[in-house]
Amino acid sequence: MPDFSLQPHLENDKVRLLPLQQADFVDLYAVAADPKIWEQHPNKDRWQKEVFSTFFEGAMLSRGAFKIVDKATGATMGSTRLYDYDPQDNSILIGYTFYGTQYWGQGINQAVKALLLDYLFQYVDTVRFHIGAGNVRSQIAIQRLGATKVAEQELAYYGEPTRLNFVYEIAKTAWLARTAGDAQAHG
Repeated sequence: MPDFSLQPHLENDKVRLLPLQQADFVDLYAVAADPKIWEQHPNKDRWQKEVFSTFFEGAMLSRGAFKIVDKATGATMGSTRLYDYDPQDNSILIGYTFYGTQYWGQGINQAVKALLLDYLFQYVDTVRFHIGAGNVRSQIAIQRLGATKVAEQELAYYGEPTRLNFVYEIAKTAWLARTAGDAQAHG
């Protein structure tokens, strides 16, 4: 098994996850500049270039951020991030995820999260997600993947004010049972 990395190159039939680079700012901001993306997010002004610049700086400093690329077209679709790896707890978080609105409702989030979960569960037992308390769309999406709400937490995103987030969790055993069931259903 390869060594654990916060920024592996991952891909499936729909998307490529590539380590976020400083040169990706222009393409990623072109996606993020749509206010509709941030309507349910705790920080609704992230579509503004100055605010997004702070978000991007935090992504680069995290050393766990990805650019999500449409495998068919090469277009930048959005971004996601791995963070807060805890070897003692054998856990990690996935978050800071957003997609251009043209990719909503197409199974892209499920494809990205499944790719990350399949990778992460080679190394950890628990994956958690921070989702804004008012972000119902993301809460529903993560529950569809089998995550359950386990806590509420005040969280300050890099350079942004503290906001209430819900903490969702998927255990390795539950994910493996789910994916084995999916494979049987489709095989």
